[in-house]
Amino acid sequence: MDENFLAADAAGTSGTADAEGTENAEEDAATARGAGSGDAESFEAHRPHLRAVAYRMLGSIAEAEDAVQDTWLRYDRTDTSEVENLGGWLTTVVGRICLNQLRSRAQRREESFESRIGAGSGGGDVEPPRIPDPLLRRTDAPDPEQEVLLADSVGLALMVVLESLSPAERVSFVLHDMFAVPFEEIAPLVEKTAAATRQLASRARRKVQGRAPAPDRDLARQRVAVDAFFAATRTGDLDALLAVLDPDVVLRADGAAAGREQRRPVVLNGARTVAGQAVMFRGLSPYARPALVNGAAGVVVIGANGRPVSIMAFTVVGGSIVAIDVLTDPDRLAALDLTAFAD
Repeated sequence: MDENFLAADAAGTSGTADAEGTENAEEDAATARGAGSGDAESFEAHRPHLRAVAYRMLGSIAEAEDAVQDTWLRYDRTDTSEVENLGGWLTTVVGRICLNQLRSRAQRREESFESRIGAGSGGGDVEPPRIPDPLLRRTDAPDPEQEVLLADSVGLALMVVLESLSPAERVSFVLHDMFAVPFEEIAPLVEKTAAATRQLASRARRKVQGRAPAPDRDLARQRVAVDAFFAATRTGDLDALLAVLDPDVVLRADGAAAGREQRRPVVLNGARTVAGQAVMFRGLSPYARPALVNGAAGVVVIGANGRPVSIMAFTVVGGSIVAIDVLTDPDRLAALDLTAFAD
């Protein structure tokens, strides 16, 4: 698990299939010009950067890897001998691939919402954004494979907020604010003018700043708050929990439940509500193992039977916990490499 395009043709935001069809035509033309011309060594030098871009775009480790592989296939089919900035070209390519993936995901979400309405199962409330795949590392054992992604890492709370952005907002914000891609190069990707693309990024920035505060940079200070949280949870000390939680703390969980029911994310707001929920799960505290989750203090909870129970990411600001993001879906946990936390 790791952390850290040429302008594409116009395609309607609601016509992902049209976009893909046009891209396929472009790929065929590129293949005729320079199939198999990609320099593997040059591409590998850019792979860590491309992984970081794709992960921040998609919030999925597996989908990010797929996007990078698709980028390699397009690069290998294209004559890039006249490309002056290969890194920028590849970033644009992976951005287009991720944009199409985000659009497909948004369409599926809309169809799912409409099907729930049609079935009379409610759905009037907007479903909270999914919790992205976490990037994990033991606190005492650096993983060289993750150094690029964890360098200048993006906290899980920010990744959750990115999930709530529109595809065009997310692409514009990630490419410009996180990777310094000029708006003039992003604009053809999202099929907007440079000025309109700037507005997309600005709108995304306001959403991020309002809902994902920057955590304390001192990891030791973060760990003190997290340790205090679990110490209070173990003893059921509600007052101690309230002391370490910000009054407006938000707890987000993927809503996993027993059985194979469809799971929906849940959100709890306020220190007293979150503290009351935390006390209910005091039995899990002894099994919490310190971890870096997206570069910040967190824990991996491994049950007495050796099976993963949850991953918890904490956002600590000014020594207080302002956000807790919890992943408990057994299927998603099983897909993560947690061997480093098994002993």
